[in-house]
Amino acid sequence: MSRTLSPRRALRALSGLATVGVVLAGGLALAPTASAASCSAGYVALTFDDGPTAATTSQIVSTLRQYGASATVFPTGQNAQNNASLMQTYKNAGLQIGNHSWDHPHLVNMSESDVRSQLSRTQQVVQQTAGVTPQVFRPPYGEVNQTVRSVASSLGLTVVTWDVDSADWNNASASAIRQAAQRLQPGQVILMHDWPGATVQALPGILQDLQARNLCAGQISPTTGRAVAPLNGTPGGGDNGGNPGTGNGTDSGSNTTNGCTVSWTRGESWGDRFNVTYTVTGRSNWSVTVYPNTGQSIQSAWGANRSGNTFTPSGSNSFGVTYYKGSQNISYIPWGICS
Repeated sequence: MSRTLSPRRALRALSGLATVGVVLAGGLALAPTASAASCSAGYVALTFDDGPTAATTSQIVSTLRQYGASATVFPTGQNAQNNASLMQTYKNAGLQIGNHSWDHPHLVNMSESDVRSQLSRTQQVVQQTAGVTPQVFRPPYGEVNQTVRSVASSLGLTVVTWDVDSADWNNASASAIRQAAQRLQPGQVILMHDWPGATVQALPGILQDLQARNLCAGQISPTTGRAVAPLNGTPGGGDNGGNPGTGNGTDSGSNTTNGCTVSWTRGESWGDRFNVTYTVTGRSNWSVTVYPNTGQSIQSAWGANRSGNTFTPSGSNSFGVTYYKGSQNISYIPWGICS
């Protein structure tokens, strides 16, 4: 996908971040692994703008699924309308779906009514094609002023820019994109796009690097605009529009990795704790790692052998966990990855 780029596109919200991690020669992706990070270092948000795109969307979604990772996508309304089946691909993968305007104009040069048209039309077409209502908005070129913020807020949208710019829009190589992602710190957001082939090539390595740093690819909180655990307990779960997991959304979910499926269901909840039951299918010799939200912790577990946040069989393919809700008193359902 090509278009005229503004110099502002190269703007980085935070440009002086220290490089973290080891850069592998050539930025080549290693062989995929079924192991998952512990998420002990926190969450970052991988974002993909401008989709969906026939040539690359399915490849990005497939890689995210393979690694049990989530992401936030910011489709334009025009592309969403023209690629309704790929909007369903986003939704079915449990990705958080945002708003990126109708056709990627310079909104800061437009009237209030035109800005509203750009955002509201996109809200409508995302609802029509994916069945979700976006709660996060990525302004084209990262350009924002008071008019844009006011219109976005009136539509229930939180403006989200980025901390790290991958420069994939500017013909960055797969190696350079991967190196940029290594600068991510917990809570931060990286700008990438749905259409560059180099981004598709870089994504496996990015996910492997995050695993090595015990970071997980989460989603963006519509309250804070920062990266958090996948919303409402699944990799992209809840309504996929970004509603946080406060106990009012979906009470169950599932995730499949390399033929091993783990399903979870919320059980009894009281005071500062709640129960979740996990069931594994597709494999008898399994290992499931669960991912509590920030502030949550495991109080106790039954029906499986436990080592930290990882469980292995103990005569049954089902087990239960009691979680402390944490200081925010959120009954977010910790999702799991089976390997």
